[in-house]
Amino acid sequence: MRFFTVGRIFRPRIAQLTGEPSGGQTLAMHAPVPLTVIGDTTGLSIPIHADALIAAGPDWLTRACHAYGSLAPDNAVTAITHAAIFSGGNSGQKLQLSVSYARPEPHLPRDLFVKLSRDWTDPFRDRRRLELEAEVRLAQLSRLPAFPVEVPRAVFADFELASGTGLLITERIAFGTGDIEPLHEKYMDHLLPEPLAYYRTLLGALARLAGAHQAGRLSPDAERLFPFDAAAAAAELPIPYDEEGMRAAIARYSDFVRDCPQLLPAHLTEPGFIARLEADALAFLAREQAVRRFLHADPELIALAHWNGHIDNAWFHRDSLGALHCGLMDWGMVRQMNLGISLWGSLSGMDHALLAAHSDDLLAHFADELAAAGGARLDLPRLALHFDLSAMLLGLSMMFGAPALVRQRLPEITSASGPFDPMLLADPVARGFLCVFVNCLNMWHARDFGASLARVPG
Repeated sequence: MRFFTVGRIFRPRIAQLTGEPSGGQTLAMHAPVPLTVIGDTTGLSIPIHADALIAAGPDWLTRACHAYGSLAPDNAVTAITHAAIFSGGNSGQKLQLSVSYARPEPHLPRDLFVKLSRDWTDPFRDRRRLELEAEVRLAQLSRLPAFPVEVPRAVFADFELASGTGLLITERIAFGTGDIEPLHEKYMDHLLPEPLAYYRTLLGALARLAGAHQAGRLSPDAERLFPFDAAAAAAELPIPYDEEGMRAAIARYSDFVRDCPQLLPAHLTEPGFIARLEADALAFLAREQAVRRFLHADPELIALAHWNGHIDNAWFHRDSLGALHCGLMDWGMVRQMNLGISLWGSLSGMDHALLAAHSDDLLAHFADELAAAGGARLDLPRLALHFDLSAMLLGLSMMFGAPALVRQRLPEITSASGPFDPMLLADPVARGFLCVFVNCLNMWHARDFGASLARVPG
């Protein structure tokens, strides 16, 4: 196993290929780090960062594609013709590659996208290194002929679970070329010509996957790669507050409303709503375990699903008749889950007024598509209850720190003109947390989450 001393710069080799200036980030740590690890599935030595991958070159890519079965045994990668760091996402390094082959093969992509689980330059990003492991498993499952959703075609994927180190190499989606639309940015639905059509298309893809899984068309591979443990699933997403902490979080929201009312719909700033929000949140804490058991007890509401199907994790294209279709990417944390959690993960970035006005229609569309795909037949009240409780759980576990986060990242936030102020548009983390938090509160108001909570038995 080869090692290097952390502290070197990753970019020079990539700069040689792209003509970019060298430089890049220097690592803060100074401990021996392996250039490669051994993949748990293929047994292949796999590079742990972008520069190591470039150094491994066409010979390694050939061995990797042969081991994965994506390249014919008598074919080879002959050159890396382009390489560039892609600076996006919130976890490991990412790299755009273009390669040439000894001979072309049908459906063999030249333009590739590499996701590495690690970012040795940034401990904050590196903390999420285990998320890629589920994507590696999903890449394997997606090779089944019965897999019903478009995903970027994988040419290699492997992971060393012990260290949280791995990589995924797929085709690169050519946004804005041919019939593929440009990438649509989340939280910007006002820029879409027909936003409801896009979300209906997204939910259709989610329903086809869940339906194929529930119907057994992905078995036994789906159960082997993504086993379901109801007790473990119920323990996920812990709420970081006790009663005192929850009251303090609501008080911080009340202060945020006082200082930044222009960032929220007026009805979410009213004292009556804030009082109801606190009462509902405390009631949820008191019944939390009953809610968690309820969400994971009904097998018709459990299926393999995308955790974060926001609109920027999809690509859209139209067929010859003009019908809209989509593929899904960024499958981190994919697993069997309550379908309400998956639905909230896809709709929580939607325009808040649009979602509140059309939530029942969207849920009914998902239910129809799920049944058409061979999955359970869910009536709207049952699906809506699980959706409400899932949104409530995810909001309380992940989003009630949004006011403090926004203030920390943007101390001048009180001077913002509104949710699309340039200071928010320039900070995608603050903007994202604020958007999803406001969406959760708006649905809390519109759908009366407290009444949904009262319907949980036990």
